[in-house]
Amino acid sequence: QREPTGPGEILHEEFLVPLGLTQRELAERIGCDLKVVNRIVNGRSGVTEEMTLKLVEELIATAHRLESLLENRPTPLGPLRLD
Repeated sequence: QREPTGPGEILHEEFLVPLGLTQRELAERIGCDLKVVNRIVNGRSGVTEEMTLKLVEELIATAHRLESLLENRPTPLGPLRLD
């Protein structure tokens, strides 16, 4: 039986990689030490409620910035919709 996917793996694979963010960039954006993000990503630390809120706020803001950039980029099928 497979172990459940940890929050660090989800953060890395579902957010950092697709958004092109490094651990350092994320740490700077949410105002915490790089070691904290690194411990989470590497499964050595859990995610507190406070950290969850910081991550959600930053990742939503990053997604909105990306969406704004992509809406104005011409594509063969028209603007890219992320909704």
